[in-house]
Amino acid sequence: MALAAPASANGAPLVSVQHLVKHFPIRGGILYRTVGEVHAVDDVSLDIRTGETLGLVGESGCGKTTTGRVILRLIPATEGKVLFQGKDVFAVRGDALKQLRRDMQIIFQDPYSSLDPRMPIGDIIAEGLVVHGIGSRAERDDAVREMMSLVGLRPQYARRYPHEFSGGQRQRIGIARALILRPKFVICDEPVSALDVSIQSQILNLLRDLQQQFGLTYLFIAHNLAVVRYISDRIGVMYLGKLVELAETDELFRRPLHPYTQALLSAIPTPDPTLKRKRIVLTGDVPSPIKPPAGCRFHTRCPIAMEICRHTEPVFRDVGGGHMVACHAV
Repeated sequence: MALAAPASANGAPLVSVQHLVKHFPIRGGILYRTVGEVHAVDDVSLDIRTGETLGLVGESGCGKTTTGRVILRLIPATEGKVLFQGKDVFAVRGDALKQLRRDMQIIFQDPYSSLDPRMPIGDIIAEGLVVHGIGSRAERDDAVREMMSLVGLRPQYARRYPHEFSGGQRQRIGIARALILRPKFVICDEPVSALDVSIQSQILNLLRDLQQQFGLTYLFIAHNLAVVRYISDRIGVMYLGKLVELAETDELFRRPLHPYTQALLSAIPTPDPTLKRKRIVLTGDVPSPIKPPAGCRFHTRCPIAMEICRHTEPVFRDVGGGHMVACHAV
């Protein structure tokens, strides 16, 4: 069973996220009623082009992972729409949804807890093929061995269990499991954050090689800006459930416009101790997502906040060349 690159459409974006909202209810009291909501994702809109890697960065708790999981319908959206090749992801049911799940896969952050410790890795990788009824047992075994070779694992290890592998090897197993169905779109949810630095580079290079080989489109979620810069074509920056900036990678690092993006970039360590760079230190804590501030959500920590920022939410707009930003000062 040959593993071929998926066909991809040109022109329209592969994935279009439109005004996505996800609020988690907070329940309490004797009757366990809803007493509040966590505003995890609030009105996020972005397009992911066929064959590109879109990086999504921000502080822990900003809504990056929730955005990815809502896109895949792993958790239900509160509002908004996600289009995959023009189809409404939230509207499909039954066999159409099952087919859609073949085309949209995820690589999880934790290579330890994301694998069933009671299953041999060959069965873990082949599980998607079994669920979708693809191929005979012999064809599935051939596909598993081929995919294991492609991700840098020895095929003879197929009957071993996850505990017999290192963290980097387990993440390769997770990658093989995601790609065995030949998806078009893969969400990489911080796939290298739990790995040593030397192993991180190996996994990143593997992801890039597989992207070229199979024509994959990635949404790469991470908090390490150096990692995102290496692998991404464009980068979106999130803060407290909202996108605050989105631009081509080189453009974002050369000309960051939002004060939050500028602060994030200033925190990247430089290997040259003689190179002096202005460090932007943000004061205060991140506001609670249960009751986010009015106006611009960043104004409570912003070094250039104006009066308008306190009561009027900035529009996420194009300031030229596809560079999107939500800031009154730009």
